[in-house]
Amino acid sequence: MLDRRQMLGALGGLGALGAAPLAATGWAAGWLQPGAAARAAALPAAPAGAADDEDFWSEVARAWTVDRSLINLNNGGVSPAPAEVQAAMARHLAFSHQAPAHNMWHVLEPQRELLRERMAQAFGGGAHELAFTRNASEGLQICQFGFDLKPGDEVLTTTHDYPRMISTFRQRELREGIVLKQFALPVPAEDDDEIVALFEAHITPRTKLILMCQVINLTGQVLPVAKVVAMARRHGLPVIVDGAHGFAHLDFRLDDLDCDYYATSLHKWLSAPHGTGLLYVRANRIPDLWPLMGAEDPRSDKITKFEEIGTHPAANTLAVADALVFHEAIGGRRKLDRLIWLRDAWARPLLAHDRVRLHTSLAPGRAGGIATVEIEGLEPGPLVSWLWTRHKILVTPITHADFRGVRVSPHVYTTPAEIERFVAAMEQAVRHGLPA
Repeated sequence: MLDRRQMLGALGGLGALGAAPLAATGWAAGWLQPGAAARAAALPAAPAGAADDEDFWSEVARAWTVDRSLINLNNGGVSPAPAEVQAAMARHLAFSHQAPAHNMWHVLEPQRELLRERMAQAFGGGAHELAFTRNASEGLQICQFGFDLKPGDEVLTTTHDYPRMISTFRQRELREGIVLKQFALPVPAEDDDEIVALFEAHITPRTKLILMCQVINLTGQVLPVAKVVAMARRHGLPVIVDGAHGFAHLDFRLDDLDCDYYATSLHKWLSAPHGTGLLYVRANRIPDLWPLMGAEDPRSDKITKFEEIGTHPAANTLAVADALVFHEAIGGRRKLDRLIWLRDAWARPLLAHDRVRLHTSLAPGRAGGIATVEIEGLEPGPLVSWLWTRHKILVTPITHADFRGVRVSPHVYTTPAEIERFVAAMEQAVRHGLPA
């Protein structure tokens, strides 16, 4: 990770911040509304990496082209890309359109292999184990549909997993007669051993496959992937890891998880172009996993068999390289520290109110930048609509059998002033309710 001076220089080198000299912004003294200074003082000390250095983070924020007339706190859905990433994609796309059949297929497409090597260097695994997809869902469905399963075979996951992935197994259940088994997790989840024990308790002789989240999209809760994988391996069971919210959000490498199957979206926390994802399959597992779309040799040991989707744009994927450079210039640990700081800057003040419930643990290592909050007595849907129509704050309603609330997911371009506006709006809702 670069130090502050080097990192700002690197970002400036990307061309996204312009040539203006660095200057103090004054944000640290001016963004707080009355009463907020006391709340900020109650927050824990900033982690290593200057999570509360507003001069530093204001320069980072300038790399984005976001509309500051609204506050986007739904980056967990999809993140905007920095200006330089957008420019790279536009450059590749313009080149493609000069002579598509040549430029796209014979010039740009081979560059994916350089990016594959670069991604392996940054994330782990080998280049021969990484496939580029359009999103986490596609990567996960390659795995979910790619296993041979017979009628009566069971697949195991939680009731907190992503709805599309649950629907994928439901389709196999309807069409092929497999059995989907689910169980609920604690809310919030704070005990690794309890989570591992819950997975293990629901394994039966018919269980053939486990799907689990690295970060639960509903709450931002981090699950102990490596421990569940180790337990499942003792039972001879493969684990598909849903890393949609893990990569470029949490600070880790593939080796830390020791999993055989991992899929993520790159347009979330990496801020890569929309419609980009990554799939990891351990080399010795590739031959036995069927591709989602037909390939010339579906039993090949080549990772590229999972990329057989027909004509596709080269620009989106190649611009991932620029997003990766930008992410590494900030540094994974520094970025996570900032996301946690932003999360705590809204969560801790709101928790001072009796009617506020947080469905995400704030304990170290249990969550990153995503958390879900409930105001008792207010339905999530109307609250989300009011936040948008009255305050132009974008968040996500969460309605689940086990909990409900509003999911909040800032990004590193989010300013403290925007967080303070969200806190003020939520406190207004706590005190006065919603308009009739």
